[in-house]
Amino acid sequence: MFLSLTYSFTFFFTLILTSSSPSHIATFTPPATKISITSHNIQSLNKADKGTKIAGISQFKRYLHRFGYLQNNNNSFNDEFDVVLESALVRYQGNLGLQVTGKLDSDTVAQMITPRCGDPDTNTRHQNHDQNHVHKVHSSKNFVFFPGKPRWSRSMPMTLTYAFSRENMIHSLSMKDIREAFRKAFLRWASVIPVSFVEVSDSEVSDLKIGFYKGEHGDGEPFDGVLGVLAHSFSPEIGRLHLDAAETWAVDFEATVSEVAVDLESVATHEIGHLLGLSHSSVKDAVMYPSLRPQDKRANLNIDDIKGVQSLYGSNPNFRSEWSLESDMSANKGSNFLKPFRLASSLIIIISLMHSLCTL
Repeated sequence: MFLSLTYSFTFFFTLILTSSSPSHIATFTPPATKISITSHNIQSLNKADKGTKIAGISQFKRYLHRFGYLQNNNNSFNDEFDVVLESALVRYQGNLGLQVTGKLDSDTVAQMITPRCGDPDTNTRHQNHDQNHVHKVHSSKNFVFFPGKPRWSRSMPMTLTYAFSRENMIHSLSMKDIREAFRKAFLRWASVIPVSFVEVSDSEVSDLKIGFYKGEHGDGEPFDGVLGVLAHSFSPEIGRLHLDAAETWAVDFEATVSEVAVDLESVATHEIGHLLGLSHSSVKDAVMYPSLRPQDKRANLNIDDIKGVQSLYGSNPNFRSEWSLESDMSANKGSNFLKPFRLASSLIIIISLMHSLCTL
């Protein structure tokens, strides 16, 4: 018996995941993949080692193939746990900040079933000079850039325009809520770099184009329905940001009853990072970490996100390092990005007032 996807701190005995088609930055489109794990074979998967054959291993090979860890020109995968799979798992675990075991341990499998961004994590895909096919090859610390460190080539301070596709919107949220979620997401990045973002009405002329799409939508990277891949976007200066319209997008979890609701602001902030030139980080608290569980919010920029984007565009002259403490000290529960700085200022005021009262 299969259970519907739920996300908790415990691992499931029975899980089913409909994964996505590969991200838009892949050089090919592998077939859609489902990862199904039952209580019967989960222990076997955990103990699998080189040379063993276990039903279901091919699913993990397809997953690793889609996100850049396995190369296979004919898209044919067997159920043998071979040295190639072990090597791919080692790279995957390292890139996702997991314990590196080279095995299909519970933490690794749980990570693979977590909804995520559609962009690959590694630089193992074949190189391709098409601007739509970008690959991570330059890294510093934990943040990663696209090849050649592409960035928007404008004079500083820079202004980029963005617009929503009128034909490709969702109706489960109001346009006001969608615009506000993106406004906050853009503001987070603008707070740390000398780049401002201005909404315009026409996506045909805007620098950044935002839309919600279902299934195949013309870029060779079809969405997969509920969960799986949540969104994908393109490196500078392509400027396209696509979200899966099939998701239950939310701006307020308290007002959303769905257990598979996904925070729009968190995903928007992540995808804007790609539009600016950042790829995925291995820091689990970073906005640019590739996965996000339903009912979770991770929209506050981590110091890793800040260092990465500032290495591309420089620092906003009004940026204060105290602002980054929010994401390092909190669990990214959606509090204001500038809260630590404001709390510190308020505390100073309170102490000053108390001192004044004591001297009266």
